[in-house]
Amino acid sequence: HNAGAHSLVLMDEVGRGTSTFDGLSLAWASARHLVEKNQALSLFATHYFELTRLAQEYREVANVHLDAVEHKDSIVFLHHVEEGPASQSYGLQVASLAGVPRPVIRSAQRILQQLEEASLQQQNGGQADLFAAGNAGSTDNTSAAPPQVSNDVVNNVANAALREAIDSLQPDAMSPREALQFLYKIKDL
Repeated sequence: HNAGAHSLVLMDEVGRGTSTFDGLSLAWASARHLVEKNQALSLFATHYFELTRLAQEYREVANVHLDAVEHKDSIVFLHHVEEGPASQSYGLQVASLAGVPRPVIRSAQRILQQLEEASLQQQNGGQADLFAAGNAGSTDNTSAAPPQVSNDVVNNVANAALREAIDSLQPDAMSPREALQFLYKIKDL
């Protein structure tokens, strides 16, 4: 509210705790507001690839990313700032580093591949860009429709997640409470 041209504003993952479209919309509008109204020096960390397009609209905006090196299924972050947007996301590698079980990572890789294939079919190539269909610089633009994922893809993803959860089940090693929690997990899937 009170940031001005002499302020430093730090923004980290704005919109992360909500749906993709709500989060992206909030992050996009927040970043534009900081550039146009507050004019504050801002560091805006986000996983929304679409926000990198703001650098094309505003000379005041620059994209940077942290350099990383991949080796097979692992990643090493070099903690070195590079110009330009990141060329890809490392979410699955980071999840693996954080200790997410290997079967979950493999399932996520399959689901990611299905979602990317569906997106590529709809977008005729390239990463899905929710603002590519219209003029993202216009705050009055309501005609750009976000890409839709077919029900078949959603069902395949849900079925794959359910199969993965059941395949990883070890009933003899579970307490009654863990078994009940697992049933709730399956119900959610």
